[in-house]
Amino acid sequence: MSEAPSETPTQVPSWERLQELVATGNAEGLRDCLQALGATEVAHAVSKLATEERTAMLVLLEPADAADVIVDVPDSQAVELLGEMAPAEAAAIVDELRSDYQVDLLTSLDEAGSAAILDEMDGAEAADVRQRLSYESDTAGGLMVTEYLAFPEHLTVADVVDDMRRHGEEYSDYNVQYTYVITDVGLLAGVVPMRSLLLAGRSRSLGQLMIRDPLRVTTDAAIDELIEFFDNHGFLGVPVVDAEGRLAGVVHRREIQEAQEHQVDRTFLESRGIVGGEELRSMSVGLRSRRRLSWLSVNILLNIAAASVIAFYQDTLAAVIALAVFLPIISDMSGCSGNQAVAVSIRELTLGLVKPGELFRVLYGELRVGLINGLVLGILLGAVAALWQGNLWLGLVVGVALTLNTIVAVSLGGLIPLVLRRFDKDPALASGPILTTVTDMCGFFLVLSLASLALSKLS
Repeated sequence: MSEAPSETPTQVPSWERLQELVATGNAEGLRDCLQALGATEVAHAVSKLATEERTAMLVLLEPADAADVIVDVPDSQAVELLGEMAPAEAAAIVDELRSDYQVDLLTSLDEAGSAAILDEMDGAEAADVRQRLSYESDTAGGLMVTEYLAFPEHLTVADVVDDMRRHGEEYSDYNVQYTYVITDVGLLAGVVPMRSLLLAGRSRSLGQLMIRDPLRVTTDAAIDELIEFFDNHGFLGVPVVDAEGRLAGVVHRREIQEAQEHQVDRTFLESRGIVGGEELRSMSVGLRSRRRLSWLSVNILLNIAAASVIAFYQDTLAAVIALAVFLPIISDMSGCSGNQAVAVSIRELTLGLVKPGELFRVLYGELRVGLINGLVLGILLGAVAALWQGNLWLGLVVGVALTLNTIVAVSLGGLIPLVLRRFDKDPALASGPILTTVTDMCGFFLVLSLASLALSKLS
């Protein structure tokens, strides 16, 4: 007689396990549980915890382990977690983070919270962070890391290798691809690839091995300049110097890729009406509501403006009720065409392929596409309207309106992001509502005004 199979216990969800460990104050079990989870699982589990549970969890962990959690969760949640902690506890965690990430988080905190954390940090470390906070976030100074290897040019290979062995634990977190060579006053003199260093004789000096006057960028170099630099060169990193030529840090290719991804995420959220930064459902309902309403309240006013065109032509619409079927189609199709042009312009602006002043170049390119697409779409919709109602004039009105509105939409869609960028406004945030309102108003006006002219043929 065979034994009945034993029941497999239901696995406890990771966030409930974290709750249990936090409640019992089991720091060792908490560390082991988090280490067993992937980054995505950590982020999910932490988001399920209550505010006080998240804070208690970080306090229980060693600063280095708590820093790993901070890195795994979304930036907005990391900022919230640090803001909930006592400044001394938050400072111990920030001290364990990569230098560029320290700046990202402290910049996102409110001024008082950031200052309180810096006051609790080691004096030299705090001074270094304050210096990096003085740079704009989208410049080389704001993106650089200060974890790099730099030695005076008179040192030998033996000196450098011995130093690396003595400080192996500290350097293990560095992205060591190059050794930078500096003068006695900190000026960047050269760079030695790690391969060259390891294969050279121990008695050779760095001055003999180094590549003199290497390519570099200044701390105020904009992100577009950095993107272009890495597109043109296969380097893994580029040294950053201050106005006097002193080595200040290193920007790695990875940081630029992360910055581009962040820019894409932000653009996507703003294009969907999520303004004021990243939104997570773990945030307070009031904050999420205020951020969304700031967008929606503007949009309702713009939509009222567009609807006023219909009110002006309500007699025409009442006489030819079939037009009501085609108004939203023309509005939506033109909006889609315009948004395609917006996406191309924003993409080209991001890549530096077009400048804000190149309006005629963009207009010429969009007019040609708009004319072709407008004619094709206009003929298709006009044919549908004529066959449905058996009225060629209705098809002509609808088809001409869609053709003209498509040309207007793609032209504006291509130009609006350039104009907004020229006035230092975010094209991703404002292009959508402006384009939607204009194409709606123009589409409604074209259909109803053309219908008014041909009213005797439509009735």
